[in-house]
Amino acid sequence: MEEFIRKLFDDPEMLRMGHAQRKEDLNLGLGGIYYSLGRLLRPARAVCIGSWRGFVPAVMAKSLLDNAEGGELWFIDPSLADDFWAVPEKVAGHFEKLGVPNVRHFKYTTQDFVKTEEYGSLGDIGLLMIDGYHSAEQARYDYLAFLDKLNEHAIVMFHDSTSRLSSPIYGKDRVYEHTVFRFVERLSQTPGLELFTFPQDRGLTMVRGRPDSLDRINAEF
Repeated sequence: MEEFIRKLFDDPEMLRMGHAQRKEDLNLGLGGIYYSLGRLLRPARAVCIGSWRGFVPAVMAKSLLDNAEGGELWFIDPSLADDFWAVPEKVAGHFEKLGVPNVRHFKYTTQDFVKTEEYGSLGDIGLLMIDGYHSAEQARYDYLAFLDKLNEHAIVMFHDSTSRLSSPIYGKDRVYEHTVFRFVERLSQTPGLELFTFPQDRGLTMVRGRPDSLDRINAEF
């Protein structure tokens, strides 16, 4: 595991994006939670929506690889911020270099991914990370798109769940506000769900259970 972390942190980009990482002591920060949950839940399949340079999908995939179940990480990112995830061969090589060949990338938005055959066959998800476009509306769409595909013990994670900032990641002419915290508030008011938030850095909220009703979730923001 130490060798994996050293290789991961050789790329300074893996120390960005608000996961409370620290290279000096090889501290994964919130990544320790992503890894531990994968080891604890032992899912055959986990899903990660969005990533800047692959920190979260790599750590999640490593946890599945270290289990005996041969789990696979499905990574959904349309490469809208830049072209880093645009070329399949480069994406595969990126994760193989990190020692996690069990990452399967889909260059789609969630809205487009739900139209694919792969989505139709997908099920039994044990761990889901939602870390794509950080609006309350998109976080809700991502959550509902996979809700019926989660297994009974699944945990859903929302990154940037406490941050309230303006992001220029898609360009200076497309600055937008992070509002995931507003959707997390909705979930906290929904019977049937349990939530726990880590406030470190930009925040991480874990959700388990199934909502008794979607009325509050689907209400207008």
